[in-house]
Amino acid sequence: MTDVSAEPNGHSLAVEGLTVHYGGVCAVRDIALTVAPGESMGIIGSNGAGKTSTLKALMGLVPRTHGRISLGDKDLSKVRARDMVRHGVGYVPEGRHVFPGLTVEKNLLLGAYHRSWKGETRQTLEWIYELFPILREFRQRAAGDLSGGQQQMLAIGRALMSKPRMLLLDEPSMGLSPKLIEDVLAVLIKLREENIGLLLVEQNAKLTFGVTSHCLVMENGSVAMSGTSADLAHDPRVRQIYLGL
Repeated sequence: MTDVSAEPNGHSLAVEGLTVHYGGVCAVRDIALTVAPGESMGIIGSNGAGKTSTLKALMGLVPRTHGRISLGDKDLSKVRARDMVRHGVGYVPEGRHVFPGLTVEKNLLLGAYHRSWKGETRQTLEWIYELFPILREFRQRAAGDLSGGQQQMLAIGRALMSKPRMLLLDEPSMGLSPKLIEDVLAVLIKLREENIGLLLVEQNAKLTFGVTSHCLVMENGSVAMSGTSADLAHDPRVRQIYLGL
């Protein structure tokens, strides 16, 4: 078991022994990590390394063979995916998955389905518009009419409407231009400043090292390397594992 841990914190996301099987194939093997509020951790690796399966297993979107998941003193190991949000875990899926026929604002409000409309939800909506001014401008436009980068901002905003303590993001830079990647990175840094923990799955190692403090490098469903992002960014073994050199 490989564990990359932040300093202990009452609201940390802690994962122990996470294992996932698809049929007879072990897709994720014995993953352990800890992410504290305000900390950002990355998971990188090539296609098929098990990154997305790890994130989906954390959210309960795929069955876990083994593993314990907790947020603070709450054991989330048996919590259903739809209830993870109620416990403070937000999720931005790969490919965005916005509702194209609904307006931007209605997409955002769906992220607050478990909250009442009064007061706090409106304040959260205004906070999202401050993070992503383009969403305010296009709030009455159909989400399907947005560019890929704007849809990514919408997907992140929708997850933030639940006011998560931990935000899981799957490939947030996929298909984005360099400028939009910079915009998304700037928002992720702001979220850290808001004391929101981030667990980021990415193929873009350079981006991941730039926004995270710690990182796991996955290979064939297991953690091949772990450490601070600064150290891994300069480790020649990362190129060997990640790029197959």
